[in-house]
Amino acid sequence: MATLPVTPPIGADLTVCDREPIHIPGAIQPHGLLLVADPATLTVIAGAGALEERLAPDWLGRTLSDLLAQDISALLANTMVGLGSTLTAQPLTTATEQFEVALHRGGDRLLVELEPAERDAPWGRGSVLPWLDAAATTFERAGDLQSLCERAAVAFRALTGFDRVMVYRFLDDDAGRVVAEDAAPDTGTFLHHHFPASDIPRQARALYIRNRTRAIPAIDYTPAPLRPIGFETTDLSDVGLRSVSPIHLRYLHNMGVGASASISIVKDGLLWGLIACHNAAPRRLSPATRSAAAMLASGLARQIRAKEEADTYRERLRLRAAEDSLLPRIATSGSLRKAVDALSNELCQMFRSDGFALVQGPTVACHGIHPGSFDIQELARWVRARGTSDLFATHELAQHVPEAADYSDRASGLLALPLVDDGAVLLWFRAEQVEEVEWAGNPHKAVDLKPGEILSPRASFESWVETVRGRARHWTLEEIEAAHRLRRALHDIHQTQRLRTLNTELQRTLADKDALLQQKDVLMKEVDHRVQNSLQLVSAFLSLQSKAANDPTVRAHLSEAQARLSAVALVHRRLYRDDQIQTVDLARYLEELVGDMKASLGADWAQLIRLDLAPVLMPTDRAINLGLVTTELLINATKYAYGGAAGPIAISLEQHRNRLRLIVADDGRGKTGDGAGFGSRMMTAMMSRLSGTIDHVDNQPGLRVIVTAPIEDRPS
Repeated sequence: MATLPVTPPIGADLTVCDREPIHIPGAIQPHGLLLVADPATLTVIAGAGALEERLAPDWLGRTLSDLLAQDISALLANTMVGLGSTLTAQPLTTATEQFEVALHRGGDRLLVELEPAERDAPWGRGSVLPWLDAAATTFERAGDLQSLCERAAVAFRALTGFDRVMVYRFLDDDAGRVVAEDAAPDTGTFLHHHFPASDIPRQARALYIRNRTRAIPAIDYTPAPLRPIGFETTDLSDVGLRSVSPIHLRYLHNMGVGASASISIVKDGLLWGLIACHNAAPRRLSPATRSAAAMLASGLARQIRAKEEADTYRERLRLRAAEDSLLPRIATSGSLRKAVDALSNELCQMFRSDGFALVQGPTVACHGIHPGSFDIQELARWVRARGTSDLFATHELAQHVPEAADYSDRASGLLALPLVDDGAVLLWFRAEQVEEVEWAGNPHKAVDLKPGEILSPRASFESWVETVRGRARHWTLEEIEAAHRLRRALHDIHQTQRLRTLNTELQRTLADKDALLQQKDVLMKEVDHRVQNSLQLVSAFLSLQSKAANDPTVRAHLSEAQARLSAVALVHRRLYRDDQIQTVDLARYLEELVGDMKASLGADWAQLIRLDLAPVLMPTDRAINLGLVTTELLINATKYAYGGAAGPIAISLEQHRNRLRLIVADDGRGKTGDGAGFGSRMMTAMMSRLSGTIDHVDNQPGLRVIVTAPIEDRPS
């Protein structure tokens, strides 16, 4: 690859441009010189350009320090030259000209560029910094991104002196568009023109990030090959003198360009765009000017980022304000359907859509410009059938749903939000935005082959207008983020409304329960009153019968029956004097019950009855039975333990897990009777209802009666 032709050979395949090894062209542009040296010895082992005429006849084999008239080893010792970096040495002055000197690393070799120095800089004889500062100030004062790009085109044209300077921005599909331009009078314009992605191959875009400036002083040059033979594959990625692809030179020739330069606009490590410079006649761009242009492009990239972030911030503020306005009203509307009916216009404005629809079961609620109800139902089913609950956004709906081409004038853009609750889907529509894209030549003809001519890049760059249909405005990232937030907020509102409904129903249920409990309390008190009256009548009747009876045995039985009725009345009265009628503390209940019995038994017994009761919370009906059992056991102890005299009696209550144990113990005569009397039969019946047991144990001396029972009813 000693010499590369400017025009591609017949049969060249321009579709392989993306694979062209442009970083190893094997040659340089002839306006400069290149030296290749061994980094260990600094001995020149290869070179390119008119080295014999412009540098030294015997350049090969000499050291860089000798050829460049300065101590290169000391320079390298102070500053290491790594891959992708450039080190500037002292200028070299020969008998005929002065060179700017730059050092690079190319693989395992040291590369030295020599370019003719610039005589008159565009910023004058002083420092470039004041000029750059003034240009950067104009960038800062730009009100928006478009104004910034227009000011940048003016500043870069003043810096480079080229006939036409364009700010070229890459689009999402890697095509590009000229967003701003500054040109000399009578110079053609490419403002607002689009250029296809194939005009700038992928590997060229990668080098634009690595090398921020690139200059071609004249497109009709003859490449100067690397020599001697064997150095053609040297990596020249960082060499500004690197020869240009013949296809690109023919491309520039077809545009009518005599010289070109490009400065990369790199934002956050990505290629945002280019400053593209064209000149009708050959024109050089010195290393110093290229360095100043790179610095200015860095400042431009920072301002582009600031302007874009400001636009993003304003858009997020607008969407947040819309959310803050809509969500409280949705929350108080009662239902999503009512909210949509009332707020559909605001929902459209929030996402800048032309139409809106809510699909909830068979119901479709629409607003603005939208497809028919049947088509909307089909879209909602398609969104649900995608197998994801996430939102869907597109600006070319027909690419995903071919049937949508029939109503693209109403819905080429779709933002679909399937909700978590009730199977509802919210749909925002954007109508078709017919766009006339002005291309610099027909983008569908990458090459132009005429009879008798060789294959070459496209020759026409005249304006070619393409009408694009079936597309709507893009949904922005901020709008999609807002849709996600809206989806979460609607779910939270639905949950809150559901909780509010459940709370209302619970409050109503509790109020009904309280009313029923009050009715039950009144009823129970009425029943207690009637039971007490009945027991008093029976007790009075027994008292009369006892006085009238002549037989002592009969009189004794009637007196005992009257005592038991009095005990039952006491149990009933003591229990229903408590405010809590569902559950009761058995310890407190028994304490009050025994206290009443002490009063009826007299002071002698009262001081000898001891209580040791642990709190046990249990259902009221079970407490009644245990109260009757306790009363019966206490009556038996007072009758039989001490022969009618007063003696000590101990009553204790304890809980173990879900069971209780009640103990009534005395120090008297021990067990008496056969257990066949009325009281024994009553206690047996009570213990059966309680699913418990009653044991009589020798207390040594006396009797120890142990009652064991579950605290609550066992499930049947």
